[in-house]
Amino acid sequence: MTGRPIKRSLTLQGHRTSVSLEDEFWQAFREIARLKSLPINVLAAQIDADRDPETGLASAIRVFILDWYRHAD
Repeated sequence: MTGRPIKRSLTLQGHRTSVSLEDEFWQAFREIARLKSLPINVLAAQIDADRDPETGLASAIRVFILDWYRHAD
């Protein structure tokens, strides 16, 4: 486990943004996108569109990943 967030760029609806997530979350995020047959930018845009404006994108992605694995049975 790295424990330290890693900043990576995503493109959401044509706009570049940076998101900092721990490497384990990046790996899980890529895996979920692959399982859903979606580019990671598309999945990130969906999460961005659905999130509360008061919630940061990185937090929304972490919660999405947690919920995905909680309901993965």
